[in-house]
Amino acid sequence: MSVSTQAAFESGHTDQIHDCQYDYYGRRVATCSSDRTIKVFDVAGEQQTLLANLTGHDGPVWMCAWAHPKFGTLLASCSFDHKVIIWKESEQGVFSAIYTSPATLHDASVNAISWAPHEFGLSLACASSDGCVSVITHRADGTWDAQKIQGAHSIGCTSVSWAPAPPPGSLVAAGGASAAPVKRLVTGGCDNLAKIWRFDPSAGWKEEHQLRAHGDWVRDVCWSVNMGLPMNTIASCGQDNKVFIWTQNEPGGEWNKTLLNDFGAPVWRLSWSVMGNVLAVSDANNMVTVWKESVDGRWNQISATE
Repeated sequence: MSVSTQAAFESGHTDQIHDCQYDYYGRRVATCSSDRTIKVFDVAGEQQTLLANLTGHDGPVWMCAWAHPKFGTLLASCSFDHKVIIWKESEQGVFSAIYTSPATLHDASVNAISWAPHEFGLSLACASSDGCVSVITHRADGTWDAQKIQGAHSIGCTSVSWAPAPPPGSLVAAGGASAAPVKRLVTGGCDNLAKIWRFDPSAGWKEEHQLRAHGDWVRDVCWSVNMGLPMNTIASCGQDNKVFIWTQNEPGGEWNKTLLNDFGAPVWRLSWSVMGNVLAVSDANNMVTVWKESVDGRWNQISATE
């Protein structure tokens, strides 16, 4: 296992930074902060150049997320102020808000956002402390609408992640045939649960499974890409210091859990690699550790960064 300290740069934020996200090409990075701003930087090697300082939120900004580039340069943000804002770049370094969620959408902090796989169109899932999850979708006529999962988690919802668009097993389906993509979400909440939701075109979002293992708030959930292989994989982390790996070996089957590690401190964020076989974990010890599954199914820590 290697331990390293990475290079840092001055962001210009005047308060705590809560999120940092690279775009699809890794050429830009967006940061958001308790100073109520989002900053966008151009990244070239070890050089970072501030392109834009986005203001519009009235409270700490918890998370930002880049949309797939097929939709243009779009950046979403969510905040303690109950709002979700979607920003669009009209020219180099010039961003404007093209969508701001109405006051009726959420009546508490919006804690997490996640763009759908591009195959599902331009849709953004949002998790709020009001216990609801919303899915904001851009329509062909240029308007936006929102569907809500009321009471998704009692007390509050902390995190949300989309399932990959390719159905499990599509890579090895006989004759190349595969089932149509199905929209699914996994959410985490203050009820110590992770929940899986499935979209039914005639009935909306319906709860499909509950994942029970954590003894305290679930802080983050993250659905791994499956690359068309016949398995679903989700990671969850919590205030109970633990990270679990959940696997479903066949569609509709049971979800099995494996304890990745007890970190001895609350675990805040999770991120899968592009190939879906390496997991990064951020915890309250100010450490980011990276884990990989071995051929015998055991998860091993391969690096740690302060």
